[in-house]
Amino acid sequence: MSVTQLKANIGHWQDRVDLAATFRWTERLNMHEGVANHFSLAVNDDGTQFLMNANQMHFARITASNLLLLDANDPSTLEGPDAPDPTAWGLHGSIHRACPHARCVMHVHSIHATVLASLADSTLPPIDQNTATFYGRYVIDDSYGGLAFEEEGTRCAKMLSDPRIKVMIMGNHGVLVIGRDPADAFNRLYYFERAAETYIRALQTGRPLRVLSHEIAEKTAQELEDYPGQAEAHLREIKSILDSEGSSYAS
Repeated sequence: MSVTQLKANIGHWQDRVDLAATFRWTERLNMHEGVANHFSLAVNDDGTQFLMNANQMHFARITASNLLLLDANDPSTLEGPDAPDPTAWGLHGSIHRACPHARCVMHVHSIHATVLASLADSTLPPIDQNTATFYGRYVIDDSYGGLAFEEEGTRCAKMLSDPRIKVMIMGNHGVLVIGRDPADAFNRLYYFERAAETYIRALQTGRPLRVLSHEIAEKTAQELEDYPGQAEAHLREIKSILDSEGSSYAS
């Protein structure tokens, strides 16, 4: 089937293309985890219908057309032949049911974010511009209870009820970010990993940290929140590179 035919026959096509591109770039940055980890994107007003990657498909093979369209309120979802990964359903389904503002949800076990999540104190202090981006805008889950089946997903969703919170540092697990669309969520995911790396490398020096004041950290975070068009430009450039390489992501 041609791309033109796919566009005509599969709903939410541009959403699918944008989300597929973020999977491909996450794999390129080595922020994926084999055939685990999941991204989802709400496509209806209350957020309960959402796109998500198919069960145990490598990020490098995900395309716009092979993303699943799921309904968080359909209890028979896990019974079908194309059932999603149960842990992905438990985590993402719970968030989309409980948090309509969480339009796009991205969960990975990227190295530096997971190192941060493995520390007894997983706080991310504002020591540079990237770390300041997340000042007062993340929550730390310190109650890891095993794989994110329905009960664990429900518990995590409750911690994201405040729309101001855009990142969950999942203790002993990884990181989860939310955004208004794939561009917003992926940009946040990318910069959180960069921020975590900066902090971890700073700790490795063993020298005192230069921590920003509350006033400057909050000012920087607000300025970056209001910075125009960065997330959209980031995804646009990613898609342009993939297109120039003949990637199949938009098929």
